[in-house]
Amino acid sequence: MSGTHVDTAGVTDVRTAHQDLHSHQGALRGEHPGRSRNPVIKVADLAWLEFEKPDLDRAEVFARDFGFGVAARTERELWLRGTLAGTPCMVIRKGRSNSFIGPVFRAAERADLGRLARATGSDVRDLRDARDIEDVRDVRDTGVPGGGEVVDLLDPSGFPVRVVHCGEPLPALPEQRPLLLNFGTDHRRRNLMQRPPREPSRIQRLGHLVLETRVFARALDWYLDTFGMIVSDFLFLDGQRDRGPTMAFIRCDQGDLAVDHHTLAMHLGPGNGYVHSAYQVTDLDSIAAGGEYLNERGYKRSWGIGRHIQGSQLFDYWRDPDRFMLEHFADGDLFSRDLEPGWAPMSTSGLAQWGPPATRDFLGASPSPARVREVFQALRGDNEMDPARLLGLLRAANS
Repeated sequence: MSGTHVDTAGVTDVRTAHQDLHSHQGALRGEHPGRSRNPVIKVADLAWLEFEKPDLDRAEVFARDFGFGVAARTERELWLRGTLAGTPCMVIRKGRSNSFIGPVFRAAERADLGRLARATGSDVRDLRDARDIEDVRDVRDTGVPGGGEVVDLLDPSGFPVRVVHCGEPLPALPEQRPLLLNFGTDHRRRNLMQRPPREPSRIQRLGHLVLETRVFARALDWYLDTFGMIVSDFLFLDGQRDRGPTMAFIRCDQGDLAVDHHTLAMHLGPGNGYVHSAYQVTDLDSIAAGGEYLNERGYKRSWGIGRHIQGSQLFDYWRDPDRFMLEHFADGDLFSRDLEPGWAPMSTSGLAQWGPPATRDFLGASPSPARVREVFQALRGDNEMDPARLLGLLRAANS
């Protein structure tokens, strides 16, 4: 509901349905608390994402155009990085098909790997130990920049999920400097012109990953209970709030340290798969000029530029040559542990405060034989999809 309030100083405060999601739309009695009481560990962040592609040369061309740096390259592996010190952002390994393998999270301490391994019946392995040549995981880890140790798990959706404690971090690289802006009477730039260079946006770091899952509630609880992550925002289907949320924006718990609004987001859907990944850049000019650079080279924008509601990020979404969606973002919200989850209805109009309408490509709403098969499989499988949920998701996509 919208309304207008005038305070004692005569200042008009226009309130909209997009305001106060945290303070006025919290959980109802008995709803999901958005965090675990006793998680196994608390991961510090995403480390990197793992993909397979047949053509590493083409993947590298797009990666450089999108703004990644190359941390390492062999005949079988391409390691991509941002400018900030730390772990790489992504590894692409040579494979027979284009596929997303899974996320890799960063453990806060080496001891967390042992605790996680004992709780899950797993092993702690050296990232560069290739002695068991029959294990493909060991082969794929031989080129990890910096080395380290890892625990391999499987989430309820069937995604391989890894937790690493890394060895030597990658050093920082030169940054793309933000432009100096003038605001009203605050004039910081004088006798200077603004000319952002037409060049790739310079990726700073991996920000978040979005996944679709048929077992949303099970997957959500697994990430909260296993990795100590906490929910920033829940979305629910109109008229179905009593059945629980269908999307969650989840952040890492680093106590009083404010971190990204979400490191992982998941939503209920007929498929189990990658939706998009997001990479932080310097500012709006970096997003826009980098977008012009991509457009001039024939890449396809999926949706943007705009500003989100949950997370508040400035965003711009692109498709790589293999149809994977990647996002440039800047100016995202940062939350500490004490902020409770917000609750809001799931809708297409609720995806952005401003910007062009969300496209069918971004929403995944364009029908395809593969998508139709996913729907039929989901409706007949042992999961959380049923006709009422499917109808609610279709309505949300058109609202």
